[in-house]
Amino acid sequence: MRPIRALLAGTAAAGLLLLTACTTDAPTEELPAAETSAAEEAPAESGAESEWFVQADYDKELAQRDIEPEGPADEPWLQAIEPEWVDTADLASDGGDKTLCFSNASVSNPWRVTGWITMQQQVEVLQEEGVIGEFRVSDAADDDNKQISDIQAFVEAGDCDAIIISPSTTATLTPAVEAACESGTPVIVFDRGVNSDCMATFIHPIGGYAYGAVGAEFLVDNLEPGSTVLALRILPGVDVLEHRWAAADKVFSESDIDVVGVEFTGGDGAKIKDLVTQYLQRGEVDGIWMDAGDGAVAAVEAFEDAGQPYPVFVGEDEMSFLRKWDETGMTAIGNVYSNFQWRTPVLAAQKIWAGEEVPSEWVLPQEPVDDTDLAEYLDANADMPSLHYAKFGGEDLPGYPEAWTDR
Repeated sequence: MRPIRALLAGTAAAGLLLLTACTTDAPTEELPAAETSAAEEAPAESGAESEWFVQADYDKELAQRDIEPEGPADEPWLQAIEPEWVDTADLASDGGDKTLCFSNASVSNPWRVTGWITMQQQVEVLQEEGVIGEFRVSDAADDDNKQISDIQAFVEAGDCDAIIISPSTTATLTPAVEAACESGTPVIVFDRGVNSDCMATFIHPIGGYAYGAVGAEFLVDNLEPGSTVLALRILPGVDVLEHRWAAADKVFSESDIDVVGVEFTGGDGAKIKDLVTQYLQRGEVDGIWMDAGDGAVAAVEAFEDAGQPYPVFVGEDEMSFLRKWDETGMTAIGNVYSNFQWRTPVLAAQKIWAGEEVPSEWVLPQEPVDDTDLAEYLDANADMPSLHYAKFGGEDLPGYPEAWTDR
């Protein structure tokens, strides 16, 4: 494999670090004036009443859950839901050995670490085929200003044949992405979006609205009217995460479920366990909704430590949670924000260099793990580490399984 050169700071080892986000030390009805929390950093209105909620987009995503994607059945990372194809002939580039540049928001949580490994393995395939020469990577470590500088450095270097960007936040990164587009270099945005459509393609699973609604609907369907739910969020200001909560908030508001708290956790397992413990000390919690799977097991353990019945739980397809779900037999669902999407931007660059059509918005399938296929994913990933994600889509890549087991 040819070397991957890291521009500026950032290595996969940093993926063991968790996102940092302020939050309250304890759930309170009213925050003291002097106390700073993530709740204060978030918009005054949240959920379905916030500026992030767009009814038309919500309706579209919920409908897309039932639409059969186009593309190969055994390669979901190349499938697309309702694609509007765009001609990239004007972005085509002759010859191989291209320089692919990647500005990554971070590898600061297990989902991103799993995806980053998958991306590197896909790059290795195209390097062996002579499509990609150098793969340049910058890691912003969740710092907007650093990512803006990283993108500027790629543009100023002038020798990237395509720039892949996974933005750290939405609004702040928009000008930097637009500046990259204006350079004439093909720009591919994936995972999180920006407030622009200048890129050659924007790649993402169905989206946050679908993710949030799936979990909320599961709780509504599996809890009695009047039951209590605690919502655990990572941080504000990221479109995907804001959409997840906005959708869940809308579903809950139209049901008889009582949301007893909405807390930012920074994805910190210790913080999650502490928060859940404090809510349990105040009363019953019948269900847990999470906007990401980091720390899900810590939340379950809080119930065990308190001697309380397991809640109905909305987690994610992280192996630690799937195993805990299987061990406890609790009623749960493993939500999915398709991790295999980390392959798609690399393959999109290959298509653009060849002048092939790509979807302007490349919407990938997004299917949760439920009790009908839990055993299948546990078996398929039996040797994978706890922080691995079941739907990573790398089983056919040359580094499988060692690249993921030896992280």
